[in-house]
Amino acid sequence: MLAIAAAVFAFYPSDHYIFLPDPARSVEPLVHVEGEHEDEGPGGIYMVDVIVRKASLLERYFPRIHEGATVIPAGVYNPQNLPERIQRQQGLAEMSSSQRIAAAVALRELGYKVTPDGVVVSAIDVGSPADGVLEPDDVIVGANGKDVGDPEDLSAVMADLKPGEKVTLQIERAGSEQTVEVGTKASEDNPPRAIMGILIEPKLDLPVDITIDTGQIGGPSAGLAFALDIMDELGPTDIDHGERVVATGELALDGTVHEIGGIEQKTVGARDAGADVFLVPDANAEAARKYADGLRIVPVSDLDEALHALATL
Repeated sequence: MLAIAAAVFAFYPSDHYIFLPDPARSVEPLVHVEGEHEDEGPGGIYMVDVIVRKASLLERYFPRIHEGATVIPAGVYNPQNLPERIQRQQGLAEMSSSQRIAAAVALRELGYKVTPDGVVVSAIDVGSPADGVLEPDDVIVGANGKDVGDPEDLSAVMADLKPGEKVTLQIERAGSEQTVEVGTKASEDNPPRAIMGILIEPKLDLPVDITIDTGQIGGPSAGLAFALDIMDELGPTDIDHGERVVATGELALDGTVHEIGGIEQKTVGARDAGADVFLVPDANAEAARKYADGLRIVPVSDLDEALHALATL
């Protein structure tokens, strides 16, 4: 009986989730750029992810049996109680968006002209005001009578709304233009914002063919790593200088690097991969240093700062 009880305690899932480190991996095999240079030297740009799964009862009460583990209640990790399938879809949509934005930012930095032309709906929250009104791949080109050329334009319109108010959108769907009215709800921010319940990304026509294959890895936090690797593969210089550079940070279209989650696990993952330096968003630097254990932490606020940091390694 004791053996059965111990087995249940060790393997039976709890009502919490566990975040675990995942060793950083090289981005170069995942990114394919038209006209890229062959780079067979040491070093490289690495991305780092976090493993998230249901915690066992043992892990729920003793998470530190794993280095760098954090346990989070299900209600905090998934406050909307979305099915895992929907969570995966949203994570993959965020990843897809981060890849397109990273490519655009990198190409701009290299001197190419990249201009957004509307906002693409990449995912829709189940049960949200937009559910049943908007569809994935709809392109939003106007909102409340104002042109929408990029996500910032749409955000400016939404900022003038109170939760519960409706917004009139001009969209392109399957080659035709339509006008639709979408309700809003309160976000979970403090103070709450009016949101439709959609994930969006800029509509971009890239002048260079770039594909990134990350499989089932989701989330937006590899944007900085993707942009650096694209510049390394397409640009005139070796930006990692033979160092193993791990980078994390959500990249915006203007090159700004935004805060990410799971910094404890990502710092451990960077260490486990033998990183020489770990580039992190400014907002995550203090927490990253707590778990660095000798790893050099470099905070950055945008792509230019990241490039400058690498140039002075």
